[in-house]
Amino acid sequence: MNRHAPTLEDVAREAGVSRATVSRVVNGVRNVDPAIQDQVRVAIERTGYAPNRAARSLVTRRTGTVALVVSGAGDGTGDTSEEEQNAFAARVFADPFFGRVVGGVVGFLRPRSTHPVLMFAESPEARQEVLRYLRQGNADGALVVSTHPDDPLPALLAEAGLPAVLFARPVRPVALSHVDLAHWDGGRLAAECLLARGCRKVATVSGPWAVAASQERLAGFRDTMARGGHPYVPVAEGGFTLDSGVAAMTELLAEHPDVEGVFAANDLMAQGVCQVLRERGRRVPDDVAVVGFDDSSVAATCRPPLTSVRQPVEDMAAAMARLLDEHVRGLRTEPASVLFEPELVVRESA
Repeated sequence: MNRHAPTLEDVAREAGVSRATVSRVVNGVRNVDPAIQDQVRVAIERTGYAPNRAARSLVTRRTGTVALVVSGAGDGTGDTSEEEQNAFAARVFADPFFGRVVGGVVGFLRPRSTHPVLMFAESPEARQEVLRYLRQGNADGALVVSTHPDDPLPALLAEAGLPAVLFARPVRPVALSHVDLAHWDGGRLAAECLLARGCRKVATVSGPWAVAASQERLAGFRDTMARGGHPYVPVAEGGFTLDSGVAAMTELLAEHPDVEGVFAANDLMAQGVCQVLRERGRRVPDDVAVVGFDDSSVAATCRPPLTSVRQPVEDMAAAMARLLDEHVRGLRTEPASVLFEPELVVRESA
């Protein structure tokens, strides 16, 4: 004869508490003594009790999922083709930054029995799909990583009154919480590193000029170099990709062959810089010192390993998820911001 599925009453008997106490623990009600919570969780493990997610959502008004949205600006003209959609996804997954975001989000959500649902919003139709998904109550809210400064999704979410938190301060003011890095200080750290090495002729590979983080990193670098007596810093624009780093460094070397130090605004571009220098017979760091940004997995595997300005992406992503959790639970009603500080991680390239 099949054993019946464990119930709240079974857990209560095993734990030696009331059914109501078990219900409060299962539904995440906070006014339960921590020792009793542990007692109930042990009883749940022993009995094999599995909460009915649908019934639980009626009580908690939580779905146990959040939308992790990677959003771009699109062209505003309608749907993107399947080829364009695939290319957008490929760019996202090729960047180690996104994997670090996912790791930080999952690290916060998983102990709370909440899981992310990955969504792409690279076109007007895709953005409307995200809005519908949230309005229909399929997720508790959205964690948004925008890849373009003109992304309209944050404003759409704010106008709809949907819970959402952004990774990075939006270019245009939006009444949503966000986490970000002190990017200007990151650029300052890179400049101080090259100045301390005695580099006199320096150049930089910036990120896309339209991106606020790129502008701030560049400003911090140039301001600090100017204070150090180097008012002119050649700049080549990159696109946060390996290939754009190769193209930018090729351009800089053609115009400034005597360069002694290079700051690249992310590690993928710094890897491209090192590749070009190696191909041209320039030793890193003996002939040219190179500093990257992010301290991603690329930094450790680059030849040589990169000195890089660390962006604590995992911690930032966890903070983003924490802010959303507080908004959803009604613990926070006004937009908030959390600003993280960068640090220089010294390896062999500078």
